Amino acid sequence: MKKNLITLIALFTLAIYAHAQQNSYIEMLANQPKWVDSVFKKLNRREKIAQMFFVRAHTNLGQKYTDSVGLVIKKEQLGGVIFFQGGPVRQAVATNAYQKVSRVPLIVANDGEWGLGMRLDSTISYPYQMTLGAIQNKELLYKMGLEVAKDYKRLGMHMNLAPDADINNNAKNPVINYRSFGENKFNVAVKTGAYMKGMQDGGLLTTLKHFPGHGDTDVDSHYDLPQLTFSATRLDTLEIYPFRELIKQGASGVMIAHMNIPSLDNTPNLPSTLSKPIVTGILKEKLGFKGLIISDAMDMKGVVKYFKGGEADLLGIIAGNDILELSENSDRAIHLVRRAIRQGRVDIKTIDASVRKILTAKYWAGLSQKDTVVTKGLIAGINRNASNALVQELANASVTMLKGKDYIKNLIPIRRTAIVSIGVPSVTRFQKEVAKGFYNSVYYVLDKNASATQISNVAREIAAFDQVIVGIHDSRARPANNIQLNAGVKSFIKDLSTRNTVFALFANPYNLAGLPGLENSKGLIIGYQKEDYMQVSAAAVINNRLVPTGKLPVSILPNYKFGDGM
Repeated sequence: MKKNLITLIALFTLAIYAHAQQNSYIEMLANQPKWVDSVFKKLNRREKIAQMFFVRAHTNLGQKYTDSVGLVIKKEQLGGVIFFQGGPVRQAVATNAYQKVSRVPLIVANDGEWGLGMRLDSTISYPYQMTLGAIQNKELLYKMGLEVAKDYKRLGMHMNLAPDADINNNAKNPVINYRSFGENKFNVAVKTGAYMKGMQDGGLLTTLKHFPGHGDTDVDSHYDLPQLTFSATRLDTLEIYPFRELIKQGASGVMIAHMNIPSLDNTPNLPSTLSKPIVTGILKEKLGFKGLIISDAMDMKGVVKYFKGGEADLLGIIAGNDILELSENSDRAIHLVRRAIRQGRVDIKTIDASVRKILTAKYWAGLSQKDTVVTKGLIAGINRNASNALVQELANASVTMLKGKDYIKNLIPIRRTAIVSIGVPSVTRFQKEVAKGFYNSVYYVLDKNASATQISNVAREIAAFDQVIVGIHDSRARPANNIQLNAGVKSFIKDLSTRNTVFALFANPYNLAGLPGLENSKGLIIGYQKEDYMQVSAAAVINNRLVPTGKLPVSILPNYKFGDGM
């Protein structure tokens, strides 16, 4: 038995070593496997074009919808499927069904910037990239990438449409914002690179987005076409910087944004996705990118507003995209591309090159061997104790102290302490955790729409306490700007900041600009988002059980700047 155990350990070690020694996807492109050539030769022209289209799928819209996607895949023999909302077991079942009807195995993807939890119930959500931007130890992000890769592979997925490499240098950005690692191009490049490398080393295809940079926009390209009016020099030295650096590090994929950029292509109303000067001229030729080029969703208003009837899909192919995701009608698009080839608008050699890249990606991801996703033990397999422990470790490393290092250190556990949570309807994890270090404490709660009477009652009662510790909580699903607190609650926060009060903000840090007075408080800790693990970390700082090491990934003028943190 002991001998068998030693043999198993040795085989496991060899398997890990073999994976570590596997060529990267970019390296494999230069020496494509025989499998790629054998599959490619069996495809007719229509089947080749179909490999370039990835269809949308959900598993929360009922079996009829799930089956309808399967019929599209079976009929059109598309290259891949991108899952959105649903559940892991339902997705595994659907994946098995879709792969069964595909003559060439599908690339299965979703966009999990913060892991499976971005789309699927019963799965782990890692912190948002803005939170991770505060972390000073990039190795933690690499570990996160490895864990995300394990989750994806266990669920039968091969590609993550992440990470986000945008530099969020516009505080009012409605679509990137907390999805970015921050405003500093060097910090963004380092953090994006660590996360990307972890996923790729774990055997997952990744996709840097949204080239050439969606961080300085005030329009959401899901609903309209943003325009970037910056010079080519500004874009090259700032927005494009992380992409350039990570292409050098072996990024396997890049996603193109839907933005109109006159300095790079002055065609009126042309999205960057459909621009040959941007996709081919800059990304392929100037930056030398050899990997997969993927469009942003082709059903977004930013791309189809001015190019209807399938013209956007055709122009996307002409521009140099290898994969078009979520076409409004892939059957129509394939027909248009075939006709364009006959008319000489599209060179079949460019189609062939893209298809070979896609097939090489499939081989690299292990799809040369058809497999079935095992549903038994799936939930436990993607909710590992190590992953949950890493989430808390990431939170601990991100929490940022902006004020009050000495004041917080000298808080007295036995003094009467009011522990207040604002913006929520009931007692929070933050309050319970803080109370573990303050033995003579009382909880108070004020909802985001608290009445004047409720506010005055709490104000009157906590006036008698020696110490006041306040958590400000954003109750929304995503940590956006403009935290939803009524005027009376905001005024109460401002009044409290003139007293001996320590604050912890569990919200997007940009909300500091809308909460005047906090800069005058005795202590100020940033928790970045509302989740319990951030509340646990902030409480540990207040209880002097955790030394905060996080630094602000963005500036909130006039009081705070990038890199602030004690």
